[in-house]
Amino acid sequence: MQPNTLLDAILDEAGISHAGLAAHVNQAGRARGLALRYEHTAVARWLKGQRPRGQVPDLICEVLARRLQRPVTLDDIGLGVPGEPSAPHGTSLSGFVERATALWRSDEQQRPHILGAPAVTGTPAVMPVWEWENPPEDVDVSRGGRHRVTPADIEMLRAARTHYEQMYRKAGGIATRTRIVGFLNAEAAPLLRGSYTDETGRQLHRATGGLVAVAGICAYDSDAHGLAQRYFHQALRLAKASGDRGLGAYVIALLVNQSLFMREYRQAVAFAEAALRAAGKHITPALACDLYAMQAKAYAHLGDGTTALSCIRRAEQAAERIRRGYEPDETGYVQPGLVNVQVAEALLSLGELAAAAAHAAAAVDNPAHDRGRVHRLAMLSTIELRQGNTDKAVATAVQMAEQARGMESQRLRDRLRAVREHLVRSGCAGTSAAAELIDGALRVPL
Repeated sequence: MQPNTLLDAILDEAGISHAGLAAHVNQAGRARGLALRYEHTAVARWLKGQRPRGQVPDLICEVLARRLQRPVTLDDIGLGVPGEPSAPHGTSLSGFVERATALWRSDEQQRPHILGAPAVTGTPAVMPVWEWENPPEDVDVSRGGRHRVTPADIEMLRAARTHYEQMYRKAGGIATRTRIVGFLNAEAAPLLRGSYTDETGRQLHRATGGLVAVAGICAYDSDAHGLAQRYFHQALRLAKASGDRGLGAYVIALLVNQSLFMREYRQAVAFAEAALRAAGKHITPALACDLYAMQAKAYAHLGDGTTALSCIRRAEQAAERIRRGYEPDETGYVQPGLVNVQVAEALLSLGELAAAAAHAAAAVDNPAHDRGRVHRLAMLSTIELRQGNTDKAVATAVQMAEQARGMESQRLRDRLRAVREHLVRSGCAGTSAAAELIDGALRVPL
């Protein structure tokens, strides 16, 4: 049995205890002529995944609808009949909000079935992208809740996204993840359930989508790939509700990056094409640059050098059009030198060592945030070692290990381990000292 996280979340929203729900259900049953004698232990079993009998699921909906002053369906409380289509409300934006906020709560509670879920592949992975790209659009995202959402609330969400993104870049996703998930539960969830017009609602979904995307990045950086994917899919749905195609394309770029990590190269190409096609004129040069560069990496891994080189040219052309101050906050990660390190990785896969080295060196010569610098140094060290420049590779690896100090990130640890493995395998003089330095960094548990 899977825990009923939707029921758990909606009870928390309604402020009803286990004993309180049992008492209310008994009372509602009496109004229907039923002699029910439920206690808090029964509610605990329902939350663990046991399905209540008879009319009880309907009674729970009735109790919660009265308490929350809005319609509550069986799907909303996780008791829809398996195999039967959901009620229209279940697939609506409000139904999505209930499921999204339930996931945030389960994540904050560190539920094992949420944290350990594998990433989906095939149709379940593709459908959220297809639904983002295709009709129907959200005609009206207004909502009637208890508390009115103000411009100050939306500004707070935007400031929080910037805050947690900077924290992620400096400290890594593992350290940042619990903080941003706590914020989503405490601040963003009540706002999504609040009262707002269509115009305010679109701004609210835009701001929340940006935050949820960063939560997904932190989950990805923590090796929780199924959870990261769910956050990215949520961010995509929020982007659709906001009407901001550029935000949706940014979220798809995150899915492309995850697809590359999972070696789903054809999916990475298809997702990037969907983003470029659907966002059209709303896509900014920085985002187009990153999408083309990631496509180049995917094609290089697939052994299609011609198309990879064509994508590299498009990425470089897009990079020349980037104008700071005309890009949204989300694409701030596309800094000078990013396209160089992406291209270096693609060229390395194609065996073009000299060209890869030139791009990797150019990437390191450009300023980058702490996290990006570790990746750039790792790529340069790997290429220098492949070229036989052992002394340079060792010096670069030492810089990389020192730069990574204080960061809690599984992805950066992957890079450190890979560089260490290349150093040790080379067997060259001087590599053992750099390998020992990396060992020291890896010895500290996350």
